[in-house]
Amino acid sequence: LWAHDGNRIAVRFAYEYRDASGQWYRAYGNENWEFAPDGQMRSRIASINDLPITEDDRLMRWPQGRRPDDHPGLTDLGL
Repeated sequence: LWAHDGNRIAVRFAYEYRDASGQWYRAYGNENWEFAPDGQMRSRIASINDLPITEDDRLMRWPQGRRPDDHPGLTDLGL
């Protein structure tokens, strides 16, 4: 979370995934969200970069779900 004010949030993110062929990617970027009074997302502006990586280049290795508390954050990982 970079910033929030009223109904707006700005976040920085990174995640890793693989496609149907088994190629790994790291996606990273920034998103800005604005919410309507009823709580639904009114607008989303995203800048996302997908970088092909090898299995050995992966930085995020935990079971599906929330990042463990003791895992390094994005800055610690050089992202």
